[in-house]
Amino acid sequence: MSELESLKADIKKLSAKATQAKMDLHDLSEELPLNWHSIMVVAQRAHEAFAELEKKREDLKAQERG
Repeated sequence: MSELESLKADIKKLSAKATQAKMDLHDLSEELPLNWHSIMVVAQRAHEAFAELEKKREDLKAQERG
């Protein structure tokens, strides 16, 4: 597997992880005020997932440019 293909595979996995984190945050918001104490943990997880995804996408763009 080339480095570019590996990067694309990583992005696919990170995208799924970010989508799940988004859904967890959405579900938590719908259940409020139940589990309000989990807001920071769930939000931090979503933030980290999207930050990691964005970084990998930038890496991919840089690789594709040359």
